[in-house]
Amino acid sequence: MQDDDILAPRKSRSGSGSHARFSRDEARGPIIDQDGHEIRPESLEQGFREFRFEFGQGSPFGNLTREQRIARLEAIAKLLDVAFILPGTNIRYGIDGLIGLIPVVGDVITTAISLWLVREARALGAPWHITARMLGNVAVDGVVGLVPFAGDAFDVMFRANTRNVRLLQRWLEKQPRM
Repeated sequence: MQDDDILAPRKSRSGSGSHARFSRDEARGPIIDQDGHEIRPESLEQGFREFRFEFGQGSPFGNLTREQRIARLEAIAKLLDVAFILPGTNIRYGIDGLIGLIPVVGDVITTAISLWLVREARALGAPWHITARMLGNVAVDGVVGLVPFAGDAFDVMFRANTRNVRLLQRWLEKQPRM
């Protein structure tokens, strides 16, 4: 097949211009796996009967190690605070600043995500004074973020989530390794 055929398919040979009609089974054809082997439809039905997803059974993220949890917190903080660069400038912003542009609802959503980060820090064993400072950062970010536009600009510059992860990392570095 040539490139021209992809962009402008040829007319049918019958000249009528109508599309060929197939029955349902003819149009569907065999089911082929990624290795090119044909799969019987009966085996697919069996596979779907065996597939189950149990809600409420353990963590949806599986059993993560401490390092994996910390890496996840860092990644979420970067996504929220510094994922993008404003074109033509050196100003970094994240989805926290974008979602915050939605009046009230956006600030509530981003504050809830920030509170989840604090909860995860507490689950990692952060003491009350670290947790209190993290909650203070979230509170300042949430309250000032409620002010239209000026609050969003403050949110981009303050970066509460990045501050909170940095607080947690400093505390973790001081802890003895086990």
